[in-house]
Amino acid sequence: MARQNKDVKVRRLRIALTDDESHKELWVKSLPKATFIFAVISSFVIAAALFFMLFAFTPLKTFIPGYPDARTRQEAIRNAIKIDSLENAVARWAFYSDNLLRIVEGKEPVSLDSLIKTVSDTSIDKRDVKRMAANDSLLRVKVAAEEQFAVSDNTRSLTIEGMQFFTPLKGVISKPYDAVMHPYLDIAGPAGSPVMAVLGGTVIGTWWDAEMECVTYIQHENDIVTAYKHSQKNLRKAGDKVAAGSAIAIVGDHLHLEVWYKGKPVDPSKYINF
Repeated sequence: MARQNKDVKVRRLRIALTDDESHKELWVKSLPKATFIFAVISSFVIAAALFFMLFAFTPLKTFIPGYPDARTRQEAIRNAIKIDSLENAVARWAFYSDNLLRIVEGKEPVSLDSLIKTVSDTSIDKRDVKRMAANDSLLRVKVAAEEQFAVSDNTRSLTIEGMQFFTPLKGVISKPYDAVMHPYLDIAGPAGSPVMAVLGGTVIGTWWDAEMECVTYIQHENDIVTAYKHSQKNLRKAGDKVAAGSAIAIVGDHLHLEVWYKGKPVDPSKYINF
């Protein structure tokens, strides 16, 4: 008889809730065996999915060991900026120590202009030299053509330190100015924000470049030229007169700002509050 019971196939299962004291059945559910197995597997799958969604799409994921929170990401950005600054500092010290050694040995020190030329020669593809020269020639032609607008006021001779600059973009400096390696500022701000002219002047050139995206050059009085690059859209055209603080472009992923005074690049952060 026992052997016959072992051979009996289980076709249905019954799930029941029973009172422990009275042994009264409070709830009874009869299910086919296949349905019961399917229900158990489905319950595990749904529970696992809910558990995953709870930690993947809610702030609870920050409690997972090793998951980077907002503070960690901000610290990573700050560390990246510090590393970049340290690399520039190391390059300057290496240049200084090399020149000091050359002077001690009685050799001619390396000039800053030759170092800039060496960095440019090693970082720029030779195939781009002709294209860059052509762009420079076009800019010179545009500047010469815009001389008729007479934006320079010869009766006023304020120095750059005495002029009031407008902040071009509300954001943070993502890469600082360096006279040798990075003679301009990179400013990170919300994409789609307007880029403002830092001074009043006349637009002397606007175009789109494959590397710098939308570019705007403005001539100001006292021999100051500013350049705004990496914009996603230009709002002005050559010949337009603009006031300080007026919108000239729409920023893309960041703003590349150059300030030229008497033909030389200067640090914009010395004159502009960010």
